[in-house]
Amino acid sequence: MAPRLAPALVALVLLIQAARPAAHDIPSSVVVQAFARPEGTGLTMLLRVPLVSMRDFNFPAHPGLLDGPMLDVGKVAPMLKTAAELWLVPAMPMFEEGAPLPPPEVIATRISLPSDRSFESFDQALAHFSAPPLPDSTEVATSAALFDLKLEYRIKSDRSRFSINPLFARLGLRVLTSFRFEPPGQAERAFQFVGDPGLIRLDPSWWEAARTFVGFGFGHILDGVDHLLFLFCLVLPLRRFWQLFGVVTSFTVAHSITLFCAAFGLAPSALWFPPFIEVMIAISIVYMAVENIVVAARTWSGPFRRASDEGPAGPAVGARAFHNRWMIAFAFGLVHGFGFSFALEQTLQFAGTHLVASLFAFNIGVELGQLLVLVVALPLLALTFRYVVEERIGVIIASALILHTAWHWMTERASALGQYDLSLASPSTLAILLRVLMVAVAVIGAGWILKRR
Repeated sequence: MAPRLAPALVALVLLIQAARPAAHDIPSSVVVQAFARPEGTGLTMLLRVPLVSMRDFNFPAHPGLLDGPMLDVGKVAPMLKTAAELWLVPAMPMFEEGAPLPPPEVIATRISLPSDRSFESFDQALAHFSAPPLPDSTEVATSAALFDLKLEYRIKSDRSRFSINPLFARLGLRVLTSFRFEPPGQAERAFQFVGDPGLIRLDPSWWEAARTFVGFGFGHILDGVDHLLFLFCLVLPLRRFWQLFGVVTSFTVAHSITLFCAAFGLAPSALWFPPFIEVMIAISIVYMAVENIVVAARTWSGPFRRASDEGPAGPAVGARAFHNRWMIAFAFGLVHGFGFSFALEQTLQFAGTHLVASLFAFNIGVELGQLLVLVVALPLLALTFRYVVEERIGVIIASALILHTAWHWMTERASALGQYDLSLASPSTLAILLRVLMVAVAVIGAGWILKRR
């Protein structure tokens, strides 16, 4: 019986080997770990990457059985410095006070097992390079081997401001980098990013952080189609400057409150909360679109229209409707602020020690993006309602199209939300929601007092 099974087993092994990716295939997922510590006139960089991410090299190996080719640890050692100089050194340009540093010196290279845990801290990783290398007889699959590298940059002072422009995206289809910087006398700063994030200031000044986050906010609002549709619905029936100013300001103040609350940890951490906010954002657009249709369909003598409101602008929303609109803008602005915070969550790591300045800058960027949209959209709307279609009909048509889109978003997001446990039993979650509600009520009360006076 055994002789009959032997050919089948051999065929199975050959099939498994043939199904494995070739040595020069681009890895689907790569994790890069890096540490940097400036001391005196030197900056030490410790790096760990999968060996297979350097695809130009045919690293010596011998056949394995089910784990693929096994790395020849003894023969691969002389090749590591060349691999580092070609693949990794150019991928880590460092800057001191904005000026590029000379290429670093390769101090040490070594192969590590996938079970090695020395890169959990800088000191452990540094001690790892002083330990004896792996024996030549070590059995490790080429696809699982780790490549560790120690570099030394020459710097003027360890008190300088440093930046790095990581270029690791070419190592794989998806590259996740964990980078930790240890400035002298300060707490470690951790960064995590996917692909090539551009220039990262490791210790930004307040104005550098502010400039960066203005760009983040501006780009986010222009990419946020749902936020823009809500804003468009919000101002669609309005023509007077003070109406526009009041509504947009109300929306801005509201989303700033919840954005700051989320940044300082005053937001629920439950898994259901982000999809819940996405559903609420879609609901806000649906509501505003429906309200626009209802208000625009009112007759000239309707309760939302007064003689003092009539004019060449057509059937703009009257004083009573405007009063309701700024309050609605504030209520839904609280929801949209949490939506902004989800986008900001991954970028706050680039704020350094300037969290508050970065939050204000992000808000400024959002407002600049909103102003740009309004400056472009409002004149186009005025021209359209003047020469193409009567205003009330135009408002109804535009709102109906937006309603159709937002309704689909709402149903799809609600379906995704239904997969989560929506329990509110957590005391911490309830406490956070109550704090946010208290802040919102205080702001609404202050606005009401100012309006009365």
